[in-house]
Amino acid sequence: MSEFIVKSPKHCAKQGFNLNNWLNHKKLWYALFTFLISLVSLIFLVYLLLHPAKPEFYLREANLYQLNLSSAAAAGDDQDQDQYQYHHLLMIKSSVQITLVSKNPNQKVGVYYDQLQLYASYKGQQITMEASLPPFYQGHQDNNILNALLNAGSKGLPVASSFGYEVSRDQMEAGTLILSVKVNGRLRWKVGTWVSSRYHFNVDCVIVMAFPPAANSSLLVSASSGPLSSTKVTHCSTDV
Repeated sequence: MSEFIVKSPKHCAKQGFNLNNWLNHKKLWYALFTFLISLVSLIFLVYLLLHPAKPEFYLREANLYQLNLSSAAAAGDDQDQDQYQYHHLLMIKSSVQITLVSKNPNQKVGVYYDQLQLYASYKGQQITMEASLPPFYQGHQDNNILNALLNAGSKGLPVASSFGYEVSRDQMEAGTLILSVKVNGRLRWKVGTWVSSRYHFNVDCVIVMAFPPAANSSLLVSASSGPLSSTKVTHCSTDV
């Protein structure tokens, strides 16, 4: 009678190849490789989020249609006497049309502009009310043209008593009027499907307008005298 000896898988495992061990090692290497890829992607994402290039703004055109002064009576309380005394406030009425260009210089980061409010000023004095622009999304390296008509409202805005003198001096000495356009807003960065929290940003644009040679120094700018214009494209400063 012949004797057959059959070895169990347990004995085979002792001699060499083990399928279960090989599969376990393969899963381990795959998990390690996936973890490294995820870690590198996360580091790259954090780098993009922490180092996005701030948006750029350019002043493309500005037209000043009105800049007139008027006085208005205002009541003031006299502490020494139980009477109201009236004094005159100097009010400015203005109208300026501006065109800005917004540029996103980033190749991989989009920008959500959730809030944009802008106004014009002269030597630190606000001469128009704030105007709001509608929110929009700006893609990678995209440009957007922003138009706004700014004014001081029907009643005007109060300014310093030296306002008219300052404008007349600029007209007589330099022949130019220098205004500033301020933009305040909030934005969010977009990388892939991830969107950051909101960041506050400020933009400051300088407008230089030349007075016509025959301008009347006793008056400011009105519709009858024609607008003061600036068509030179200038770069604005931006802080985020």
